[in-house]
Amino acid sequence: MRVASRALALTIVLSLLALPMFAAPKATVQDLAWMTGTWKGSLGPGTLEETWATPDGGVMAALVRGTANDKNNMVELIVIEEENDSLVLRLQQWNPGFDPRTEGPQSFALKESSERKVVFEATSEGGLKTLGYSRPADDEFVISITTAGGQSFDIPLKAQ
Repeated sequence: MRVASRALALTIVLSLLALPMFAAPKATVQDLAWMTGTWKGSLGPGTLEETWATPDGGVMAALVRGTANDKNNMVELIVIEEENDSLVLRLQQWNPGFDPRTEGPQSFALKESSERKVVFEATSEGGLKTLGYSRPADDEFVISITTAGGQSFDIPLKAQ
């Protein structure tokens, strides 16, 4: 009984010590100010454009537009909010006519953040497993995606 009690106590202590390792990284939307601006590039036969508003009030948002053959094929709203000393990203896409592609937004938790790079990991069902952004140069912006099926690719955009 005494050995079992000590083993249980040791397990509890080790579990408590491990908790900070699994907590989301601390961050604010101000840490992502480098994303601000309008970015545009090719996506298949069309064009993808993201416009990121400056961080304010604990939130940062982007309007994304996809076009092909001079017609809209997708609009997306991305919102990054401060929650529990970290960041949560939510996104929703619509087809032309404001027809939602999914019932609701897909949610992501902050996985990593460094200077001019951020990665979010899905916390809800949807088409993406991870979504990341980086800015390797002042006029370059890269979207890094891993789909729910495991396919990874980058979408390079240029400053507008």
